[in-house]
Amino acid sequence: MSARRTARSHLATIAFAPLLVLGGCANGDFGRVKPGLVTDDIHAWVGTTAALDNGAPVSTYPLTDDERTLRDLAYPLIEPPYDRQRWFSFLNEYGITRFFRRDWSWFDEEAYSRVLTSEPVRSQAVYYARVSDDIANDRTRIPAFFLVAARVLEMDRRREKSLAAAAKRTELDGLSAAARMAENALVVSWVQWSLVARTVSYRHALERLTITAPMPQAAEVEHSLVALSELIERYRILAGPDMAPGSGVVTLPPFDGPVVAPRKRGKPLSVLGDAQTSATL
Repeated sequence: MSARRTARSHLATIAFAPLLVLGGCANGDFGRVKPGLVTDDIHAWVGTTAALDNGAPVSTYPLTDDERTLRDLAYPLIEPPYDRQRWFSFLNEYGITRFFRRDWSWFDEEAYSRVLTSEPVRSQAVYYARVSDDIANDRTRIPAFFLVAARVLEMDRRREKSLAAAAKRTELDGLSAAARMAENALVVSWVQWSLVARTVSYRHALERLTITAPMPQAAEVEHSLVALSELIERYRILAGPDMAPGSGVVTLPPFDGPVVAPRKRGKPLSVLGDAQTSATL
């Protein structure tokens, strides 16, 4: 076998490797995961990561139905939009890998734009369409997440009152309850942090597109981005500062135009502004 043919063979193996992995996880129909690989707590690691990487303890209590749903709904709002378009996002979505990339909590406003434009397209309209779709997906997911988040945090307030009133409780009960309440709040905070980061990334990508390839679609994307920013502020349930695992903090300024962040790659996102009051759902 010639060296050229050998090289082609290696490239073919690499190209088909993701499909083989997915095929091994499927039940014959592409996109359907074998039941044995999926568990109820496939995104439980979201809460664990939020706690441990912020120096908080992890509760020994099992997740309630709402706490489990909170983590499931948090995941797509934490995972960067550009990662959801890659082959391994299928595995992540079902919790098979429990894969957490550190760049998910370290802000780089240019990352989204770089990935967006890394694939050549025949028409630049494709880029505008992708940004528009990503923004629309976030706008769809936000209400559902915060509806559950409000319910979880309310149950935690009741848990705290019950704990204080309990005549007999062990020290472990107190520690586990406090840990779970902190864990739940940190998951919500992480999502709020991520949403602010996303608006800044979308804004940067749109600005780049309007310079490199101005098209009429820019106005529609701009309108959708403004609506997303207003939605994030309206559904904000924790006053902040927002925290991502191992990251700095983010506070959301009152919306009066594009959200602005420092243009420093690899640094924690820090959007500073006036103190916010919690939104009432």
